[in-house]
Amino acid sequence: MQSLAFKYFLEVAHHGSLSAASESLDVAISAISRQISQLEQRVGMPLFERGARGMTLTAAGHLLLTHAQRQKLETEAALQDISRLKGLQQHHIRIACSQGLANEMVPKAIATFQHDCPETLFSLWVGSALAASERVAAGKSDMAITFSTRPASNVVVRYAHRSAALAIMHKQHPLAKHERLSLKEIVMYPVALTDTDTSTRKIFDMACNMSNIDIEPVLESNYAEALHAYVRSNSAVLFASYVSMADRLERNDLVVRPVTDAEMHSRSIQVQVMEGRLLPSSIERFIDLIIEDLEAKRLAEPR
Repeated sequence: MQSLAFKYFLEVAHHGSLSAASESLDVAISAISRQISQLEQRVGMPLFERGARGMTLTAAGHLLLTHAQRQKLETEAALQDISRLKGLQQHHIRIACSQGLANEMVPKAIATFQHDCPETLFSLWVGSALAASERVAAGKSDMAITFSTRPASNVVVRYAHRSAALAIMHKQHPLAKHERLSLKEIVMYPVALTDTDTSTRKIFDMACNMSNIDIEPVLESNYAEALHAYVRSNSAVLFASYVSMADRLERNDLVVRPVTDAEMHSRSIQVQVMEGRLLPSSIERFIDLIIEDLEAKRLAEPR
């Protein structure tokens, strides 16, 4: 089990001050400070830099934080397994994912999993690819299903495949008759784009820069559903991964077309977990389900 010193250490690291940790734990500041000092004596190095604005982790503190977070999660996993031995089957899986995957793919996978394992509870956090990876590294989420354009620290990639940003348009769009498109062809039509925090937008902007093309979006939004509805209603084009659109193309009268510009292929979709963490069997089973779904969509993706 996790020691009291580690518990207090995690709270101070999370809140950035002794007073905030004291309030969160309902424990005297002096008791927390004493445990932190004893832990630093055991380590032989300072774990925090003390300043007027609070406490920030040193390099040693960051290393210990990773270990403490992993230990906490593995303790929780062991308690879950013990509960299963007692006949209490409830599990909790915390997922972080990109918005496009949260529209349909991940919720459908959760529903499928709960059909066979109704005792499993889920939490779904949705945000940027980098933030999803950081949540896994910090132990706030058990796994990330997200797009990536660069390696992430303190996570292990359990599955990855290239996931291009494809052109999405109404099936009656003039460009729909082409098997493949370039940005120079698409520039003649209105474009709807996700916001600048998304991997799709980043590789789109890079592709435009490399091709010396200036494309001003007629609609920009951080809400993918708004972009989908907009494109269904006019001659605009948006960009998204096949995995995020596969389950809704036909019923929404949309089609996908590969984009030939190389930069539009410069990311992958990944399943990530915390480096070095021993995962509960329930999470391993859900990862297997997600990977099976991702692999099926990879094989069906137009190229």
